[in-house]
Amino acid sequence: MTIHSEGPGGGLEAVRRAGIETTGIEIIDESERTAKPSDLFWPWFAANVSVFGISYGSFVLGFGISLWQASLVAVLGIVVSFAACGLVAIAGKRGSAPTMILSRAPFGVTGQKIPGVFSWLISIGWETFLAIMATLATATVFRELGWSSGDAVKIIAMIVVAALIVAASVAGYHIIMRMQSVLTWLTGLATIGYIALTLDEVDLDAVTSLPNGSGQAVIGAFVMVMTGFGFGWINIAADWSRYQRRETPGAQIVAWNTLAGALAPVILVLYGILLAGSSPELSEGIAIDPIGTLATVLPTWYLVPFLVASVLALVSGAVLGIYSSGLTLLSLGVKIPRPTAAFVDGVILTLGTIYVVFFAESFLAPFQSFLITLGVPIAAWAGIMIADIALRQRDYDDVDLFDSRGRYGSVNWVAVATMAVASVVGWGLVVNNFAQDASWNNWQGYLIEPLGLGTWVEDGSYWDGNWAYANLGVLLAFAIGFLATLLLQRGRVARQEERA
Repeated sequence: MTIHSEGPGGGLEAVRRAGIETTGIEIIDESERTAKPSDLFWPWFAANVSVFGISYGSFVLGFGISLWQASLVAVLGIVVSFAACGLVAIAGKRGSAPTMILSRAPFGVTGQKIPGVFSWLISIGWETFLAIMATLATATVFRELGWSSGDAVKIIAMIVVAALIVAASVAGYHIIMRMQSVLTWLTGLATIGYIALTLDEVDLDAVTSLPNGSGQAVIGAFVMVMTGFGFGWINIAADWSRYQRRETPGAQIVAWNTLAGALAPVILVLYGILLAGSSPELSEGIAIDPIGTLATVLPTWYLVPFLVASVLALVSGAVLGIYSSGLTLLSLGVKIPRPTAAFVDGVILTLGTIYVVFFAESFLAPFQSFLITLGVPIAAWAGIMIADIALRQRDYDDVDLFDSRGRYGSVNWVAVATMAVASVVGWGLVVNNFAQDASWNNWQGYLIEPLGLGTWVEDGSYWDGNWAYANLGVLLAFAIGFLATLLLQRGRVARQEERA
């Protein structure tokens, strides 16, 4: 599908000459599919090289596990989750359309709106979360420098951060790719500088003396890492591979996605484990203001470069989120141009940031609850999508992805039911780790007591039993989605690919 300009010198042509992407959810023209697999390195690495990754060291150790257990969890959780992103990204080069348009193949053109809503929510949540961290980090660094750190600083920081995120996402793919290639170097070098300047904070005796945790605690930490890294991006993974040539080997798409997404987080989380295990005070502060707390161990002269690099890294991640959330909004049937969709999501991002920064009492608790809650249906969707990709031998049909009367149909009730069952089972086997601070989420875990995996203690609002906090529901939701699709949808996919 081709976008036509208004004619020589027309408004749309002028916009395109400025480098702003006018393509929305339609199929990318063959002439525009010029990206190389290695080009995928820039957006994925830049979006995940944020110093915030170091904070996950505290989150992982919060499960009560040892150094070697935490290190294993970090490496496996990050690599496996980004490899899953790479598998979904294969669909992008096969169909040259956004992830949630390609999701119409397993769910149907109309049925796709069900996972689409969850995808939009998790993208909006992630980008808002990153904007919040950038705002809080700015205020903390200003305080460390002895400058003003009140509401005025937060307001200005919020405006600047939101403006950067929205402007880049409105501009679109080509400008974002150029921006990310620059940010990769800036944030990467600044992060290396942070590690070098804080090495003296590491107390190896303290870290290595941490006792081993239970196997259930290790599984819980593993699930948390997966949902916090690759699974947090999996619903938009094909958005960045849709400009790849269709003949590009799928193995290269997976390899570059995995390398780019996992490289920085593995290093950062491992270092974060060393830092958090060395200082209980630092670990506790991270729960309130992750990046701002990390700044407190830096020499004063490095605070400004640290702030700039940290904010840019967070902006980089948020740009990917808001760009894709705009595409998802369009896939749900909203009839507005792609730049306008990105702007609408930017307004929502700003309102969410205002609420958390100025009104919410807790930061980490709602975020963790949010991750696990939306992580369950997204995991179910990912299992269905990856299995569907594995079953297909041919490229997607460009026309039928937009026609409910075509080969993909209007609603595939088997896929919808699979996602529903997987989500219901999954939510029953995950728990709210912050039952007091985010009590609105205590409805989860309803299968734990019936299955003998734990007991809810009303006086204190916590679960008794190691399996309760393993959050098996995320893994089980993915497995149900994947296996059910492989078993029940093979014939449907074969019939679709037989049609000329």
